[in-house]
Amino acid sequence: MSTVEASVTRPRPLGPVLLISGLAWLALNAAILALARGYLPFDRPNLAGQPFWLQVAMPSIAILEQLALMGLVALLSRGRRTTEVGERAPETRVAGRETALVLLYALLAQAGGWIVGPALGYRPFSFHLAGTLVGCSVLASPGEAMVWAGYNFAAFAVIPYLWFRRRYSNRDLCLVFDRGGRDLTVMVCVLLVESAVQLSVMPGILGLPLPVLLRAAPLAFGLFLVGTVLPTMITVYAILLPRYYKLTGSMAITVILGGLTYAAMHLVEGWSSFRTLSDTVLSLLFVILSYTGPGMFKSYVTLRTSNAWVHALGYHAVAPHVLADAPMIARVFGLD
Repeated sequence: MSTVEASVTRPRPLGPVLLISGLAWLALNAAILALARGYLPFDRPNLAGQPFWLQVAMPSIAILEQLALMGLVALLSRGRRTTEVGERAPETRVAGRETALVLLYALLAQAGGWIVGPALGYRPFSFHLAGTLVGCSVLASPGEAMVWAGYNFAAFAVIPYLWFRRRYSNRDLCLVFDRGGRDLTVMVCVLLVESAVQLSVMPGILGLPLPVLLRAAPLAFGLFLVGTVLPTMITVYAILLPRYYKLTGSMAITVILGGLTYAAMHLVEGWSSFRTLSDTVLSLLFVILSYTGPGMFKSYVTLRTSNAWVHALGYHAVAPHVLADAPMIARVFGLD
């Protein structure tokens, strides 16, 4: 076994990683509490009636559920080699260069969305359409929704995929069901559990009239599949995640890096406030607090299955973006 291969397969101690992660999580919450002083200046009408302490605690409560889901995935995927994703990446020097270039490209593409959106009379584009999950005071127009989805799809899915597909197979990019039924089992179980959780806290879709639901649900699925699910899957989990594993040789560090990358893709959200320096810092900190956990779970299930489609369809496209966002999409497109 080569030195590079050994670095990928040798287990790394978890203690320091978990300690640093826990301290960082505590520091992040402490900074938010110090800056917010009992008030979050965000445009999130769906959460406006919730007490301040609960709004701050929600991401931490969510990560407990995400850890429980990781346990379920570990049980369902027991016996699999978790090093396989790293073995699909190129050798270390190439992986490092490609990782740096993809991160730079993703930063520039995201900044492009902050320019393109306002230039067309819309809000800055992020990985979420304004109003996703938490609502917003001014709904997106149908044009904004379609242009947002098209920009993200081109910038974060089509271009990166075509560029890397020249040298790497779909299997190298973790985009095949090479374990068939076992991957489907993990995907369906995660989808069922997460759907139950989503409906328990955001049951709005259950109140839609059936004719509206039959139009809004597939529209929400298609719009968010193009605008956020596929861009996330390709850029973060098909391309970057195998290279993170190759470079670190650690599943825990790879999971954390995947989570932080996912959070970084949401820097400018529709609910963010940039009126003051304090609001700006608070918005950025809350993005990290809110999106690192889901991004870590997506990383974990991809590493356990070697299949990025499992998280995309089991923990993104339907739950939450159909179950939670179909009512918003019905209003955006005048279906209700």
